[in-house]
Amino acid sequence: MTTTQQAPPAPSLVGRPGRGGRPPRGPRPGGALWPWLFVAPLVAGIAVFYLWPIVQTAWYSLTETGPFGGSTFAGVANYAALFQDTELYLSLGNTLLYTVVVLLGIPIAVGLASLLNLPGLRLAALYRVLFFLPYVAMPTAVAMVWRVIFNGDFGILNRALAVVGIEGPYWISTPGAATVAVAVVGLWSSLGFNMIVLAAGLKSIPPELYEAAELDGASRWRQFRSVTVPLLTPSIFFVLIITVIASFQVFDLLYAILGSSNPVLPRSMSLVYFFYREGFVANDKGYAAAIAMVIFLLIGLLTALQFRLQRRWVHSD
Repeated sequence: MTTTQQAPPAPSLVGRPGRGGRPPRGPRPGGALWPWLFVAPLVAGIAVFYLWPIVQTAWYSLTETGPFGGSTFAGVANYAALFQDTELYLSLGNTLLYTVVVLLGIPIAVGLASLLNLPGLRLAALYRVLFFLPYVAMPTAVAMVWRVIFNGDFGILNRALAVVGIEGPYWISTPGAATVAVAVVGLWSSLGFNMIVLAAGLKSIPPELYEAAELDGASRWRQFRSVTVPLLTPSIFFVLIITVIASFQVFDLLYAILGSSNPVLPRSMSLVYFFYREGFVANDKGYAAAIAMVIFLLIGLLTALQFRLQRRWVHSD
């Protein structure tokens, strides 16, 4: 007669002592605080230099500054006066015109970046440097050069137009033309940055896709439309966001090209120049803070709208 021996049950790990007979260590008290300690300097910097100025500007926009300093609470009086001010809509129209002209540089940058990405192109790196130089140049130096080009009497631009029988206007002294002239300089200055970003996006496109398109008989133009542009839309979207935000903040280029004593400046000012004039020339801090909050909200709304619409045309796959 044989007896069947049963194996002893496996020891439970619950409550099992660790090395040396001690129970296993649990999470240390306060261990969750360590990640916050590492990000605390960054959070503090954002709070002090970004969030607090926004809160402070929002508060100033609800106050009225006295002629000898000091401020009193005025509620929404600054906003009520601002939305009845025709100069707000004039400066907004000039800013939108500037933005539209500068945005025309994005398709130009896409074409130039594609040309510089062609295989076998000689001196491609040199061309990229030359296109990028205006972006890093000082705005004042750029403005001085373009003021000579836009000069109505002896400027290079009007001389070139005269060759083909066109009489050019006084570009920086004519309403409407002055805004377009400043926008052309903004377009020219932003080409280098846009090209660098788009060229990086082009490097991420697999070359096998071009080889497959070429085997299918697609021409260079068809490859550009069906392969390059769709796969480059994430980079185009990034450039679009940056360009719109920068265009709504234009000030130094406009001020340097037109000059503070130009009679056309009140009719060609941007939103930021309108803020500068009310806050630092007229010394109306509350009214200027209201303008700043309007600019902040406009940029936020436009950015949110672009993120909402990007789902329809940006190909992330």
